[in-house]
Amino acid sequence: MALVVASVLAAGALAPAASARPAPVSLSSPPSSSSYDRAVPPLTDDRGRTLTLRGWNVEDKANRGEDALSAITERHFRDLRANGFNFARLLVFWDDLEPRRGQYSARYLHRIERILDWARKHRVRVLIDAHQDVFGPAFGHRGIPEWATRTDGLPFTPNPDDWFSEYFQPAVQRAFTHLYEDLDLQRAQAAMWQVLAGRFGRHPAVIGYDLINEPMGELRPGEDLPTAARRIEAEHLTPMYNRLARAVRAKDRDTWIFVEPTPIVGEGVPTGLGRIKDNRTVYAPHFYNTAMEAGADYDPDAGWIEAYEAAVTAYPARHRMPVVVGEWGPLNNALPNMGRFYREAVASLNRYSSGWAGYVWCYGGGYCAVDERGRFRTNKEQTATPYAPAVAGTVRSDTYDAGTRTYRLAYRAAARPGVTELSLPPAPRGWRVTVTGPAHVLGVSSHGGWPVVLARPGGEVVVTVREAGPHGRTDHP
Repeated sequence: MALVVASVLAAGALAPAASARPAPVSLSSPPSSSSYDRAVPPLTDDRGRTLTLRGWNVEDKANRGEDALSAITERHFRDLRANGFNFARLLVFWDDLEPRRGQYSARYLHRIERILDWARKHRVRVLIDAHQDVFGPAFGHRGIPEWATRTDGLPFTPNPDDWFSEYFQPAVQRAFTHLYEDLDLQRAQAAMWQVLAGRFGRHPAVIGYDLINEPMGELRPGEDLPTAARRIEAEHLTPMYNRLARAVRAKDRDTWIFVEPTPIVGEGVPTGLGRIKDNRTVYAPHFYNTAMEAGADYDPDAGWIEAYEAAVTAYPARHRMPVVVGEWGPLNNALPNMGRFYREAVASLNRYSSGWAGYVWCYGGGYCAVDERGRFRTNKEQTATPYAPAVAGTVRSDTYDAGTRTYRLAYRAAARPGVTELSLPPAPRGWRVTVTGPAHVLGVSSHGGWPVVLARPGGEVVVTVREAGPHGRTDHP
């Protein structure tokens, strides 16, 4: 348990998804060595296009009350888009939204809306995440309000050198049990989500709601951590997610709902979550490694990425749910093996998921993606590669070769005309885009500034993107 506690987590497009559904996976897809290739469905938009979300978490954990969310600016979304990203997971805190029971902050809601407006302007899709760290302010963190924190007088001892270990303090664990089991707290949590869904459900930037960040729970005497995690997921999280899904649907019938397992999934432990009775649900695990979060370098021989991938895909394959990884990325990203880690991690994430959000888009040190001048910090530039944010058809293959800086997308165009979008991050010499099959590049879209491809319905199309030659221009044959 101590090994896991050390680090499971050390950090804490704008077509509306109004009628989004999981797209059927074609049975004519080529054979795959991975069974989940066809078992995990893709995320889709209201036009049936296959979506890929790539981006970063956006947060302000430092400010609260009247200053809440003030550290998030339009620059965040402008820079995300400029670097080829189309997705942001926005952290919001229940303690800021409802500081006193039944009294919701109009200022906080307005600031969320302002952030969503910036995202819409720069065509970044937003996942609203109800974030908590170590439950909330009763334990010196953020998340669930003090008025909703019940500990039965059990002890709590802060550990600033290993804050994640505070989840295993008796008072924190008991607070989770009360949140899951007390009827009045169940109603309060559902009401909070109805306020958010009622206010932002029709905002064109919003693609989904992440119902609670990294939920934990109370271990029973003699219970090991993997067993406890699976029990908590089965007995507490599954009914909670179904309750909250019903509450959200009373206000918003269409926006995707994202559900998380406990962070113990990062150890390659299959989740105990049961069926979520909503057909617009996304599985949203996090991707953190114990040793790396404790400061160690990536060990390519440990098999962690392979174990995680195998474990994390079983649940969404069984329940036919898309996958979007909500957080990932090590703190010490400049260690000798971290370049390899980023290559292998991105390749793995792209094999089974419909997208991911790195932790975190900020300007500075630590977990920040970029420095004060907006330049990628060591190895994090590997997250910015060409990809297809939306494909009007059934994806056959979707790969990026970092060595040759070549992206290849093969797909069968949908039966009705549709536009496939490409994202090309900045490159010193630009990019060359070529298309084979009954399709052509239309240049760049008038609404997004990214190249788009129009294909004949039903046609087999291959799009290849390579870094351009020495003339420093992007060619669209």
